[in-house]
Amino acid sequence: MDQWEYKTLKYKTGGFLGGKVDEEEFEDLLNSYGIDGWELISCFDTSVHQGQSRDIIAVMKRRAYLG
Repeated sequence: MDQWEYKTLKYKTGGFLGGKVDEEEFEDLLNSYGIDGWELISCFDTSVHQGQSRDIIAVMKRRAYLG
């Protein structure tokens, strides 16, 4: 039976109240984890004010290696 390990990443958005995402930087972050076997399974934002996002939370998983 497959076993998995999970990781959550918090990506801070930019701007005075948040809401600005550096797409290239975020993509580079996800790719750096992908190189280590992590797969993105979910991604959501945390709203703070009038629809602005403060953080993006990414949930990652990879196969757990026992032994």
